[in-house]
Amino acid sequence: MKNLTLVGIILLALAFLLYYMLPEFSMVKLFEPISLMGILAGIGIGLIIGGIVGYVSKGSALKEEQKRREYKQLLKEKAELEKLAAEKSVNQSTTVSTPLPSDKKNTQNWY
Repeated sequence: MKNLTLVGIILLALAFLLYYMLPEFSMVKLFEPISLMGILAGIGIGLIIGGIVGYVSKGSALKEEQKRREYKQLLKEKAELEKLAAEKSVNQSTTVSTPLPSDKKNTQNWY
């Protein structure tokens, strides 16, 4: 928005410069109704264009912020899922590591 203000000031200064370069320039003519109408029309058009540009830029900024929030939420969910998966694998490894009954037969008691 600061850039738009700067461009508006430059264009307004350029308009005054061009008006000053007219051969029949006088400060009194600057405040005649037709000149004031032109100045006000230029300011009005500038405000309309600036409002449209501001609305569009704000909308895109809001969309980018929403995408950033969604991305952060997805990263949190991913970290939680990885943590749960690690806990589950630890729990499964402790249950798997319990000694299983041996398939070898006890041959000492055979007659």
